[in-house]
Amino acid sequence: MSSQSKTAQQPVSGKNADKVFKGVAYACGILILVVLAAVALFLLFRAWPLIGGDQQANSETISNFTGGKASSFWGYVGPLLFGTVLISALALLISFFVSVGIALFISHYAPKKLATALSYVVDLLAAIPSVIYGLWGGLVLVPAIYPFWNWVAKYLGWIPLFAGPAANPSRTVATVAVVLAVMILPIITSMSRDIFLQTPRLQEEAALALGATRWEMVKLAVLPFGKSGVVSASMLGLGRALGETMAVLMILSPGLNYSIKLLQASQNQTIAANIAAQYPEANDLGVSVLIGTGLVLFLITFVVNFIARKLTEKASA
Repeated sequence: MSSQSKTAQQPVSGKNADKVFKGVAYACGILILVVLAAVALFLLFRAWPLIGGDQQANSETISNFTGGKASSFWGYVGPLLFGTVLISALALLISFFVSVGIALFISHYAPKKLATALSYVVDLLAAIPSVIYGLWGGLVLVPAIYPFWNWVAKYLGWIPLFAGPAANPSRTVATVAVVLAVMILPIITSMSRDIFLQTPRLQEEAALALGATRWEMVKLAVLPFGKSGVVSASMLGLGRALGETMAVLMILSPGLNYSIKLLQASQNQTIAANIAAQYPEANDLGVSVLIGTGLVLFLITFVVNFIARKLTEKASA
């Protein structure tokens, strides 16, 4: 009887465990939403007087805070938003194809020992703090890359993006974009590598059995399978670039312009770096202005994640 009673009690205990696990999972999901809503409400509450309040008083506040460079909130945050998107997009453009190439090499071309070593290196790069990248960029890359930017300005200066003269030292958008590209490269690479390794073996063997070369097999089987994962990895890297602070702050010579001159200094600035630079000396009104710009960055990051979700769903369809 005792063994039968134990057997009968097992489904009940299993159901109780399922209920507990379901409750914990729901609580964790709700907690994330509560934290996200709390951050959004805090930013909106602190920034609302500047966004929706008395425009004349706000203009005086912002003019005093910016030293006359801007007379309205949107006039102040607009160039910062432009610089944030410009630098992040350039970093993603530089790193995307390199990251996918490295991921394909590790997953389908490199010998096993070399692939293992490269995987360790990629994971190590992802763990390096951003301040280290900032030190490397400011002390090593800035002086070393000037001859190249000078050559680009000399021979490609007829393109507005590369209009010269190239700044020396090269504390420019182009240099910062290269540093950010190196920072987000391991994120995109590691995620893409893991996705490519999950490609069904039968699909790869079927492509090779039909006479496909290694590259044709990758093009026909691996890339279509991993397309949605690569898109997700790219958007995650873009989100990292949008919110990067220390590396940009330590390298870029800031400016408050709508400029696409990548090789000239004092043209652009990002929202995150501007907050870090201005916050220590800001008064109460200045802090409100910075929190307003933080709200804009929060919304931009949310929009990027939303777009990434839609692109992922479309790619996996």
